[in-house]
Amino acid sequence: MKPLRILHVLASLDRGGAEAMIMNIYRKIDRNKIQFDFVVNDRDESYSYEAEIKSLGGRIYRVPRYKITNYYFYKREWEKLISQHPEWKIIHGHHTSPAFIYLSIAKSLNRLTIGHSHIAGGEHTLKSYIKFLMRYPLRYIADYLFACSESAAKWMYGKRSNESQVLNNAIDAKKYVFSEQIRTLKRKELKIEDKFVIGHIGRFQTQKNHLFLIDIFNAVHDKYNNSILLLVGDGELRPFIEKRIKELGLIDSVIFTGVRSDIPDLLQAMDLFLFPSLYEGLGIVSIEAQAAGLHTIVSDTIPQDAYLTNLIESISLQDSKEKWAEKILKYTTGYNRKNTYEQIKSKGYDIEATSMWIQRFYLEHWKE
Repeated sequence: MKPLRILHVLASLDRGGAEAMIMNIYRKIDRNKIQFDFVVNDRDESYSYEAEIKSLGGRIYRVPRYKITNYYFYKREWEKLISQHPEWKIIHGHHTSPAFIYLSIAKSLNRLTIGHSHIAGGEHTLKSYIKFLMRYPLRYIADYLFACSESAAKWMYGKRSNESQVLNNAIDAKKYVFSEQIRTLKRKELKIEDKFVIGHIGRFQTQKNHLFLIDIFNAVHDKYNNSILLLVGDGELRPFIEKRIKELGLIDSVIFTGVRSDIPDLLQAMDLFLFPSLYEGLGIVSIEAQAAGLHTIVSDTIPQDAYLTNLIESISLQDSKEKWAEKILKYTTGYNRKNTYEQIKSKGYDIEATSMWIQRFYLEHWKE
């Protein structure tokens, strides 16, 4: 018997929170029973997860990026794509701004549809406002509504959030358990053996608030010049961040790693995780940091769902960079790294339970 094929629709297959969550599930499900296929925005270069997906038996399809002006072309591409693949019984939409188009088509072709919210806010721009309006019909179109947190559900679905299912952005928590050996090796590799290392993981985009993060680090560095900032990720705003770092004279104190696949090991190398995002659906990297036993300082915009241990504390984005720095400087003398695996697991954020839940859901709800 062939496995049930589920189509996941994302904007990309690079290493972001939603993508990491889907890949964590994909690695753990019984692929003899369920297989994943993916639709992403078209682009020339490969995505980070492409090779792994193909090795697991998944297929990847590309559609043009939706630009509003190409509505009819985009709609026709989706009509053709779904019609050509009757094996896709369930369409799981994570790319929510154009979901009103492709999920409507999927429903008209008698497929089960899922809308999945991974965000809980946006910038105060015309583009963000338009995207919010585009997402509004999703709450009435999808057969089932998922979200990564209560905040993400309320933001995306409004009054219908009480009908949604929070699906935890679970991680393979055992991979993150603190190891002194891995820490030593990774710090040696990065040449930061004797440094106080503040880390951040995230795409270089407005949401992640890198400019404020750099200002916070500058305030820390002024008081404790043996500190290093480790920035993991990439994105369109990286040149602006590099320019700001140069202006502040911090070139020798900031390390850009680019996109990495060894996130658990990099977290071992850090001494503190800093996450001043403007908004997050959940902030899965803050959970990964806690799983690695790291003290984690986040903005007050991070949903309470992410507070799984006593290692995480928040500060208002309205507070000064000096106040943020003051909190960070408390940890320069070091602390014992805890094994938080049981806490992460007990809160439902270990991937084993989540992957089994979603597997059961797919198998119980697919249409013959």
